[in-house]
Amino acid sequence: MEVQEVKNIVGTARDLLVGKVPLPVDQCQEITRALIYKFLSAEDAASMSLGGEASYFTGQHAECRWDRLMSPERTANNVDRLYREGMARLGQADVMPAVRTIYQDAYIPYNDPIILRDFLRAIDRFDTADTEKIGDAYEMLLQDLGAQASAGQFRTPRHIIDFIVAIIDPQKHETILDPACGTGGFLASAWEYINRAGRLSAADRGNLARNLVGYDISPTMEMLSTVNLFLHHRQQPSVSVYDTLTSEERWNDHYDVILANPPFMSPKGGIRPHGRFFSRSKRSEVLFVDYIMGHLNDSGRAGIIVPEGVIFQSQRAHTQLRRLLVETALVAVISLPGGVFNPYSGVKTSILILDKALAPKTRNVAFFKVENDGYDLGAQRRPIGQDDLPAVADEINEYLRRLRAGEPLDDFAPQKGLLATKARVAEDGEYNLSGERYRSITENTSQYPTVKLGEPGLFAIVSGGTPKSDEPQYWDGDIPWITLVDLPADDFISEIKTTERTITDAGLARSAAKIIPADSVVVSSRATIGRVGINRIPLATNQGFKNIVIEDTSRAMAEYVALAVTKLVPEMQAKASGATYKEITKTKFADLEIPLPPLEVQREIVAEIEGYQRVIGEAYRLIEQTEREIMTAITRVWDS
Repeated sequence: MEVQEVKNIVGTARDLLVGKVPLPVDQCQEITRALIYKFLSAEDAASMSLGGEASYFTGQHAECRWDRLMSPERTANNVDRLYREGMARLGQADVMPAVRTIYQDAYIPYNDPIILRDFLRAIDRFDTADTEKIGDAYEMLLQDLGAQASAGQFRTPRHIIDFIVAIIDPQKHETILDPACGTGGFLASAWEYINRAGRLSAADRGNLARNLVGYDISPTMEMLSTVNLFLHHRQQPSVSVYDTLTSEERWNDHYDVILANPPFMSPKGGIRPHGRFFSRSKRSEVLFVDYIMGHLNDSGRAGIIVPEGVIFQSQRAHTQLRRLLVETALVAVISLPGGVFNPYSGVKTSILILDKALAPKTRNVAFFKVENDGYDLGAQRRPIGQDDLPAVADEINEYLRRLRAGEPLDDFAPQKGLLATKARVAEDGEYNLSGERYRSITENTSQYPTVKLGEPGLFAIVSGGTPKSDEPQYWDGDIPWITLVDLPADDFISEIKTTERTITDAGLARSAAKIIPADSVVVSSRATIGRVGINRIPLATNQGFKNIVIEDTSRAMAEYVALAVTKLVPEMQAKASGATYKEITKTKFADLEIPLPPLEVQREIVAEIEGYQRVIGEAYRLIEQTEREIMTAITRVWDS
């Protein structure tokens, strides 16, 4: 079976179900049970053809086997009755425990024999001899579980899972846990990784099945992960419904390897954990990292996907967690691009690599940056030609190899990362884990020389000030006054030709703000850090902006400087500080560097980027036009 054929079958099955079973997760459950049903029937048939006995559809239940179920002379009502009886049979105590788990309490959530028969006929197109394609079908179903996103449970892309598993390098004799296993992707990947490493005996397979442990709070996720693991290795997986953050009964269990992408979001009111955590927090991402760190064996290893809040938020619980990580277990941080979890979420994430045996042997933390993971970052996640994952994997594996061998790191100079000493990470007490924060300002991958944003004679950094909002006499004047509302978040670089607010001459004097000349670059630098614009009119602004006035237009053009500054946003965010609002100071802002090619090269770069932006703008225009046409057609049909 070709992949497209598998997609077509899955699509047809979902189309048949959608009127009766509207939720994707429930559709997945129905298709999954039907696939396994046919798969088990084929196993019975294969066993009997070799002179053996059926294992599942025995005795009076032989009539429920798939081949008989799909007999052309069956009426829809007969198919409905036999399929229900067959599922009840598979949920009985004398079948394989994994199968019993899948079908226990299973029922068909609608009463329409014709739809059920048509649905089963769609499933019948699957070739059960091609078990790899059954796995493909299951992966496609899991990709459609966008309903999980509301709980912060974003499905982890398989190539990211495999990347993490290969770095952690689990072995067949090790115990492996995913404490928020969802559909079992990490555990299935670990099984496949270990299986590829060497032929497994029957005893190895049984031990490995017992060593792969998953917890999830949702019974549906337990069922889906059980299916996933069953399809991959045909053993009884050790997956349980268990609340990792509030239950204590397994608190004393420890593991050699932990792999996880824990939920990023907490319910309103937070989590109510028991009192055995190191962290005093109700944030799920903090508690899960705490749990994982505390439940590794003394030489244990872990790969954890975390949201950016864990990396740099300044709340006490986050800071204390990072301090414990750096002091006891953290060996590397891998920054992933925002959009890896599209279409479910554009959240920015990183991967923490923990190794309790290696961390005490090094005075460093390694930081790596993945800018491209082989797919674009749009909603469709289409393949592209750029993929940093292999290069990052090679570099981090070399780093870990040197740590294990006790070899020096003096000449270790990764192209995709950097090393920072633990002392440097700890020096301001924040234990910030953003790698850009520790990048030397002398590092430069550009072929052109770099200049600081505060370079005298080339740029001048002008900050603002603000009169009190309860002093109306200073507002509604003749001087444009820029605020964040004039720099929309969805603009790449805003072009400011007018402003929502204006200020009077007296207000300008009251605020000590300065008029910024036209064609300067304005950058938000407080709380919301990194929105960039070019003012086409003279204006003033508040203290939440740093503004780059170009003093030597023979060396730099505003459009190029604005583009270059957009690349500095992660570094700006990493260098920001403050208790109530994070802000990058004028001094730190002025120390940021950009490459400065000749003016003619700047013009070429700007023209190329603007060309791309025009293409993107035209695409959005066509989308909006199509949406209007669709709505018009719907309205016309409705009115008729």
